Amino acid sequence: MVLTATSTNNVKVYTVSGSNLARKIPDWLARRKRKELQKDIEWSTRIELIQDFGFPEAALRIKATPDGTHCMATGLYKPQIRVFDFANSSMKFDRHTDTENVNFLIMSEDWTKSVHLQNDRTLEFHNEGQMHYRARIPRFGRDLAYHSPSCDVLVGGASSEVYRLNIDQGRFMTPFQTQSESGINVVEVNPAHQLFGFGTEDGTVEFWDPRARNRIGALEPTIPNLLQPVAGTRGGFEITALDFRADGLGAAVGTSSGHVLLYDLRQARPWQIKDQQYGLPIKVLKWLEPTRSYSGDSADTEGAKIMSADSRIIKLWAVESGKPYTSIEPPCDINDVCVSPGTGLVYVAGESSDIQTYFVPQLGPAP
Repeated sequence: MVLTATSTNNVKVYTVSGSNLARKIPDWLARRKRKELQKDIEWSTRIELIQDFGFPEAALRIKATPDGTHCMATGLYKPQIRVFDFANSSMKFDRHTDTENVNFLIMSEDWTKSVHLQNDRTLEFHNEGQMHYRARIPRFGRDLAYHSPSCDVLVGGASSEVYRLNIDQGRFMTPFQTQSESGINVVEVNPAHQLFGFGTEDGTVEFWDPRARNRIGALEPTIPNLLQPVAGTRGGFEITALDFRADGLGAAVGTSSGHVLLYDLRQARPWQIKDQQYGLPIKVLKWLEPTRSYSGDSADTEGAKIMSADSRIIKLWAVESGKPYTSIEPPCDINDVCVSPGTGLVYVAGESSDIQTYFVPQLGPAP
């Protein structure tokens, strides 16, 4: 079977699997009409990169393990967690939960330790066999992050406080009191120097030092000629996405108006502003560093890229010049995006029973 491919700016994007690649047939019908389907060319030549790679109704979140051997996803209905094994190209197991998942973190190199923020104000800690522990937070959570040096799980939500659950001592620590009046939408930890970043509903980004446990700075982004400002915010928009660069100096900020701002942490003004053009809140931001090809040369001559996604489209563009690189438009609304470590595979969790899979050769090799 020939994979469907699109090309933007001479960058090919191959659709490996998803709901728009092959028609869906129920399992009971496939078993009953097995002989008839063997003569069906489209059915017999279909591609399933990973068997059962999806959920009954929709996928909410998806993340790859740091060692690159598995990926974990949450979806519904019923609310459940699924782990997929890349080596065997199949689902390893699924585990049902009581409520829907808001976000989760993988806390180990493999899939065996994870923490899940649920929409009923609980934090669930899972190991390889079962749910290990459940804790309840005072307000509804929106995002979480893990600070490994102090063993603190940071949770931001519908409150001005960022809650801290220390998994070494097994108790809640004194929360961080931010200056936000509405709530915290995004919580991120800088991978280089462990600086905390909190994106607020007021439209600001606060930076906290984990050693002093105090706020050391803040960003108040502004976007000129904003068409539909949000009432109650300082700049007319909320902060909906945040991601730090691996060098510790770069920060990408996504807004509810569909704009992406790139900052150098040593400066107060952004050095790059990009518009997603759809006016939808930015859901996912990722820094993509250049990878090496099989020959040892750089597979990409334009340097680092930014991947920005709203509920409709995924765009990749150059960090230095801001030039568009390529784009991916899935057939369903986007909930989350994951890039397989060290490869060019992109997994998209959305409002579809299938998890969409795309391959961009110029981002990295095939696994």
